[in-house]
Amino acid sequence: MKPSTNPLRRLLAVALAASLTGPALAFDLDSDTPITVSADRARLDDGKGVATYTGSVELVQGQTRLTADQVMLYRSVEGLNRIEANGTPARYQQPVTNGEGETDARALHITWSAADKQLTFEREAEIEQNGNLFRGDVIHYDTEQRVVTAQGSEDTGSGPGRVEMVIQPRSGTDSTQ
Repeated sequence: MKPSTNPLRRLLAVALAASLTGPALAFDLDSDTPITVSADRARLDDGKGVATYTGSVELVQGQTRLTADQVMLYRSVEGLNRIEANGTPARYQQPVTNGEGETDARALHITWSAADKQLTFEREAEIEQNGNLFRGDVIHYDTEQRVVTAQGSEDTGSGPGRVEMVIQPRSGTDSTQ
């Protein structure tokens, strides 16, 4: 990685974080709303604290939704602490706070970590909200600090994968006030 690209990546991360409005992208373990899971098959290993769901898996908490081909839930004595989802792609959706639009994120692998307060979207990662788009090989979202960082894929000989971002202009009504 060239040192001159670091400031650009930081600027892109700040711009994306500013464009993502609404609550932290994550399931809320402090909520009174339960997380509901449905799937074609389920396996619970109580000794290891791991539940594996396969086949059209859907996790829902309120209006927050995660769909995938396979989802693994990890529990400790404190409760649910990690969710891993795999799909073609796995998809995470959540409405924005002001009720206008939703965050729609997709990746082949999505991980949510309660301890790190972070969502990670890996391989073919894409986050879209109200026309704003962010793509990269890996996108990390710190749900507490509301900081997004992303990286492109390695150069495989067909050209380096790069982070891509599209930010929509403000509407005409916003710019006149």
